[in-house]
Amino acid sequence: MADAIQKKIKAEIEIYTQMQKDVSKSVAARQKLEAQLTENNFVKEELDLLNSTNTVYKLIGPVLVVQDQDEAKATVAKRLEYIRGEIVRYEALLKDMEKKSDQHREVLSSLQQDYQKAQGLAVGKA
Repeated sequence: MADAIQKKIKAEIEIYTQMQKDVSKSVAARQKLEAQLTENNFVKEELDLLNSTNTVYKLIGPVLVVQDQDEAKATVAKRLEYIRGEIVRYEALLKDMEKKSDQHREVLSSLQQDYQKAQGLAVGKA
């Protein structure tokens, strides 16, 4: 009986470990999005300071190409909207992962208690 519980514990630990890796990846992705959000907010602020006579350039490969100010502002606004949406999505994903992680932690705790009880019974029989 203790061997069966031990196998369940091992399987649950593997699932839990994988979940923790997934959480770490998601946290890193969210942090990257936060950095992009900050950078794009800075770009938006800079674009807002321009007047109609200023020229905006866009880097395409190794070449700077003239870009319409309104187009540049619209592109940055769309990018900010997308990044904010992705941040919200990652926050929801992380909450869900944390719930599942807590459930696996509880299952692990329960299995460990069952294993200890099974070992105690085995010692009592011997």
